Formats: sequence, C-alpha cells, structure tokens
Amino acid sequence: MEHGIDRIIVWAAHDTLDLITDRDWLIKRNPPALNAGLVRRTLWQRYCLSRKARTENCDVLFVPGGSYVGDFHPIVTMSRNMLPFEWPELRRYGWTLMTLKLLLLRRIQGRSFHCADGVVFLTGYARDAVQQVTGILRGSVKVIPHGLNSRFSHPPRAQRDISAYATDRPLRILYVSIVDQYKHQWVVVEAVGRLRARTHWPLALDLVGPSYPPALARLHRALDRWDPDRRWVSYQGAVPYGQLHGMYQLADVGLFASSCENMPNILLETMVAGLPVACSERGPMPEVLGNAGVYFDPLTPASIEQALERLVGSPELREDLARASHNRAQAFCWERCAEQTFGFLAQVASGIADSQSRR
Repeated sequence: MEHGIDRIIVWAAHDTLDLITDRDWLIKRNPPALNAGLVRRTLWQRYCLSRKARTENCDVLFVPGGSYVGDFHPIVTMSRNMLPFEWPELRRYGWTLMTLKLLLLRRIQGRSFHCADGVVFLTGYARDAVQQVTGILRGSVKVIPHGLNSRFSHPPRAQRDISAYATDRPLRILYVSIVDQYKHQWVVVEAVGRLRARTHWPLALDLVGPSYPPALARLHRALDRWDPDRRWVSYQGAVPYGQLHGMYQLADVGLFASSCENMPNILLETMVAGLPVACSERGPMPEVLGNAGVYFDPLTPASIEQALERLVGSPELREDLARASHNRAQAFCWERCAEQTFGFLAQVASGIADSQSRR
C-alpha cells in the first residue's frame, strides 16, 4: 500500500498457491497448464500470460524466474542463476544434456533481460557478470539481496581450543549444499583429510544436501580414498528445509566451497547461525561475507587446508569472526527485500525507475 499497490495477482500451480497466505488484496489464479509439465507451462506463458495480465488490468508484470517470452509491458524479471553466464563453470559439465540446458537458459534469459523494463539482481557481482555477457541492459537495473529465515539465527557461542576436542567428540565442520560440479565437496574432503593427517586434530566433516549424480560419484571416490571406513566424514544427503537449522546448531565451523553463486543463501544461513566461516573467494562470496571470514581457493586442497588450519587453530579468531559474520548477516532480511522489491515494481510501473550502475 505504501507504494500505491492495491492488488496483486499470482498465477501459479496449486501447490505453490497453497503455501501463500490469503489476503484481501491478493488474487490467486490457477490455470490447469501451470499444474502440468514444463512444456505446457512454457506454452501457457508464451501464449496466455500476457493476455491474462491485460485482462486483469495489470500495471506491471513480475516474472522472477528469469525467463519470459510474452509481449506484455512493463515487465520486471530477476536474475537468479549464474551458471549459464560463466563459461568456466558451465564447462564443468562437459558434453552433457546439462550443458545444453544451461546454454539454452543463457540464450533465453539473456533475451529476457534485454526485453525487460526492469531486472532485479541479487548481488552487485551478478549484475556486473551477467552484463559482461549480455551487454548493458536497456531497462532499469536494481540490486536487491534476498533475506533470511529468522529460525536460522543463533547467537555465536564461546569457542574452545582444539585440545578440548577428542576422537569421540570431534570439532565438526559443516558444509551444506547440493553436491554438484561447482560445489567441490571432493576437494573439501581431501583438504580436511590432509589437515587431519598432518596435525592429528580430531576433526569431523558433515556434508548435507541433494546430489547431481556425476558429482556424487566424484565425492564417493574422494571418500573411498581419504575415509574408506567413513569414520570422520558423514554425507547425510538431503535434509528437509524445515529441519536444516538444527544441523547448523550441531556444528562448530561452517564451510562454503562453491565457485559459482548468484546469491549464496547457504552462506548467509551459516553466518547468521553464529558459526565461524571458512569460505570460497570466488563469485559474490566476499561481497556477502566481507571481512568476517577466512577465504580460500575452492579448487585447491592446500588452500582450503590452510584456511581451516588458521581457523581451527585459533579459538580467538573463530570467536571474533563468528560474531562479525553474525552481525553482518542481520542486514539481509525479507522485510527489507520486500520493501525494495515492491518499490522497484512501482517505479517501473510508473516509468520513473532509475537505472543503477551497469559496470
């Protein structure tokens, strides 16, 4: 209401609509095609969505998925996937259907961004990297980071010296993320294995997340080499999102080794959970974490090993960084995201949105 918006219409599958609380100003639409497969959903967006938006007298259409093929204007979309726009990351998939899918997304989303009247980026890094591929976008551009679920928030705890841990009570390092080609879990296993062998520190590594089969095979090969009996590495697979906050509370150190991100929500969850963080130096991670973590090259086991040794070896450093990252994470909230998003939509609808830097 503060932005002059008095009605919001959501077209979505019924499963999605069921998750959205009913409001007086909210209208839910469930065309049968949106409950079907990808082909039917795409055809509906191409041939029906623009007409529906005109029929409902919409002033602006927001398509956060990043791909839009209609002719309605003004349109605002969102960049949420960096893989199609970073060649070194895309090439990790080799000659596979995944590569073909990412190349197709690169073309479709690049065109969508150029045709849009406004594009939301989640980080300044994503804004700059995408426009290096697409060229300067003609529409308005706005950087609006995502927020955090408050249930992940936990005050940083007092840190103990590594001598306070033992084989049956190890210091636990947690890495939450899908096992995928750009997440490098197998490099992390090697790094922790080398650190354990050299220092004899009681360290355990917990890996949590679903998997992409070729990457999971690489992880299992690393596990067979460095921890064949699975004594100190635990891969727990996917954990329901509603239970994930509990995993952070069982950990002593958080680790994030991705080399390609648009907005690293998992890194933010680790920060706000009160954990000291060892983090990849790639992509937008330094933009999000700032000086509140220890950085490494996610492709190099020795670099990860050195970062972990520095962090694990100093309880004072862990305590300082946990406090700093927890405080930094407070800036990422859904209320702020919502305020900025609806403000941008209202500006685009009225034709007065200001383009930000497109370097």
